[in-house]
Order: sequence, then C-alpha cells, then structure tokens
Amino acid sequence: MNAPDGSPGAGPASPPPSTARRLAAGGALLALLAAAAVAVATFVRDPLVLILVVLLTVITVVAAWTALVNHGGRRVAASVVAVVALAAAVALLFTGSMLRIVAVVALVLVATAAARVAIGHDLAHGSAGARSVGRARQGVLIMNPWSGGGKVERFGLEQEARQRGVEPVVLRRGDDLQALAEQAVAKGADVIGMAGGDGSQALVADIARRHDVAFVCVPAGTRNHFALDLGLDRADVTAALDAYDSAVERRIDLALLGDRVFVNNASLGAYATVVQSDAYRDAKLATAAQVLPQLLGPEAQRLDLRFTRADGEAGGHADVLLVSNGVYRLGNLNGFGTRERMDAGVLGVVTVTVDRARDMPSLLSAEASGHIERFHGYRAWTTPEFEVDSADPLVDVGVDGEALQLAPPLRFRSLPGALRVRTPVNAPGVAPAAVAPAGFQDAVTALLRVLGGQPAR
Repeated sequence: MNAPDGSPGAGPASPPPSTARRLAAGGALLALLAAAAVAVATFVRDPLVLILVVLLTVITVVAAWTALVNHGGRRVAASVVAVVALAAAVALLFTGSMLRIVAVVALVLVATAAARVAIGHDLAHGSAGARSVGRARQGVLIMNPWSGGGKVERFGLEQEARQRGVEPVVLRRGDDLQALAEQAVAKGADVIGMAGGDGSQALVADIARRHDVAFVCVPAGTRNHFALDLGLDRADVTAALDAYDSAVERRIDLALLGDRVFVNNASLGAYATVVQSDAYRDAKLATAAQVLPQLLGPEAQRLDLRFTRADGEAGGHADVLLVSNGVYRLGNLNGFGTRERMDAGVLGVVTVTVDRARDMPSLLSAEASGHIERFHGYRAWTTPEFEVDSADPLVDVGVDGEALQLAPPLRFRSLPGALRVRTPVNAPGVAPAAVAPAGFQDAVTALLRVLGGQPAR
C-alpha cells in the first residue's frame, strides 16, 4: 500500500528541461514582471489606479492559466474572468499612453503562452513500454449509435471507418456488445475498437484484454473520461480512428469489481445513490441538489459501508467512497477528475466522511472551490485490492457512470498492464493531470524550477 496522500509512488526520473523550455520559463517570468513594471511606471503618480491595474493583471494571468489547465465549466468560467479582468485593466490604462496599453496586454499574453510552453506537454510522465506499431491488419470498430446524442451518425464514423479499411459493426437493439466483440476476435481482428461511452469501452476492453488484442478508444460518448486520460482530443472524434494506422501502443491497467471490468471508477455512498435516480442522466446538477441533502443532511440515515482504512485498521466508514482505476486528481466529488497515469498497478481509494450538523458548510465550500482535498473528512490512498462490506442486501454502485445494485461484499482489484491500447501518433498522448500544475502558485514554482535547470516537479 502506498502513502495516504494517494501518490502512486516514485516513477522514473524526469529528464532535465531542454534549453527551449528554460528560455520559455525565463521569458514567462520576465514578461509578467515587465507587465507589472510598465503599470508601475505609468501610474506611479496615481496609487489607487496602480493598485487596481496590478491586481487586474494578476487576476488575468491566474484566470488565463486556470483556463488553460482545466476543462468544461471551470475552463469557461476562468476564461470569462480573464477576459473581464483584462478588459478592465485596458480601460484603466486608457489614462496612459496607447503604447503602454499595448505593452501591458502583450506582456500578459506572452507570459501565459511562454508558461504553457515551459511546463506543458513534455513535462508528462512518459508511459513505460510505449512503442510505435504499424497499421492494423484487420481492424474492427464497434459503434453504439445512441451514445453521446448520436455522435456515430453525426461524425459519419461508419463511413470514416470504411475509408480507413476498418470494418464497422453498428450495435442494434438487443445485441450483446461483448458477444459482438468476441465474434470480431474469432474472425481474426488484431485491433478492436469501441465508439461509445465509458461503460461500453470497458466491456469491449475486457474482451480485448482476455485475448491480448490491441484496443482503440473512440470518444463517441457524452463525457469520455477514459479518452481524456488516454490523451485523446475528445472534440475530434474521427481523429481517434487514426489509431488503426501507424500508432503508439502501450499497456495500461484495468480494474475489476467482482468479475466486471471498469476503466474509470466505481462510486459508492451518496454519489452512487444520486446516480440511481431516473432523472440524473438528463439533469445531473438539479438531481444532485435535490437528493444530496436527503443523504447528507442533519436527519439523513448513515449508509452502511465497511472497509479497511488507509492505516490498515478495519472498521472504516464513509458517506462517499470512490474506487478508481489509478489515482485521480479530484477537485470535487463527482468523480470526473483526471489521472496522471494508468500504469501504476494500483487502485485509488477516496473516502469522505461528513458530520451532518457541523461539516456541511465546509464540505460545500471545498466542493465549490474545487479543492475537496482540503475538507477534513477527506482521505485518499492507494492499494492493489480493496473490499467493501455492508449489512444491506444490495449496495448502490455507480460503475463508469452506470447505476448498479450489487450484493456485498464488493471486491475490487487492479489488473496491472492488462490492456494493450493504441492511440494516434498525433494525439496529445497525456492526460491533463500529467501536464498541469494544480494552480497558479504551483505554475510559478514550476517555472522557477525549470529556469534553474531542474524538472518542473
């Protein structure tokens, strides 16, 4: 078992930063300092305006960086804040010369772009054993036409597959997905892929690992968290088909709950109960807002979940429990974080225990800020195996977003290096957690380390 902080253990040593990265780090820091210096020079006679401009400049850089390293709603919100702050700074700068206005705006943009170059893609942990492979001899792609609101049809995946010499298999009502995958392997497929959501990805990946056949993930679901952590561009669905051509292949872990494979995570407790609601899939936030007070409120009945704690002692308890295939960087409890790697051979375990009357305000504050790890009832650790028991005859479990009810005890284990996965040569190739520092302060620290010739972390 690893440390309670959830770190997967020491990985291979990072190479020293390249000269280009060191120059970019120095440029980012100098540009930020220069922007502040120009503002000081312009408004030295007006302290109030000076303070406001410096503050707005810092807010712009912090928000811009936050937008760069996050996705979804947080990226949108941070982008809006950056634009508004920059616009306000420019408006104040109109009291100075136009040249200085342009200088400050340009320096802020340069600082952000240079920081991204300095501590971006080449900071990611390289995947051990990754290798170049040639074109698939007999590729098959199974497609779920209902996933992601009909992405298979919208992106013309059936035609795109045929143009690449890949056999398309479109799922029909009543078809057994795993049986179709077994048939494809039996007919000689050496590469098999799935275009659909993460639950479907897991089912086909299970067949691929049983036969040691290479697997291709095509992000045609709604959220595509598995694809995100494989380093695929989820917005460019058809680009994932390039993995059937010359590609990069590596081995990643899978996880088991009983005899069921999952690729992302299994959630128990309050969040799993929310997922069971019929309204959840169409109105996630509204359903959570309605159901969570019933589960974590002052009069809620505590769920019966029993397990061994991080210190090895039996008798653990949690209101929320997340077991993941690899270690997630979580900002909140919805399980939609990102993993730095999926080849460490461990399960990530996160538990949250709530004192109903006392803890709800601090829990909601930690959730809203995106730093759930700061909540005092939060615990995280890693382990190759994990078991959850309960006195209840059935336990609500959300497995890769699918709502299940399973009889305890629930036995989880990691399957290290179980799946051969192929990704396109031109794909990003790494998850956001592998390249992004946690925040602005970490970014500045990373820039200083790179400037000094040290790895960013």
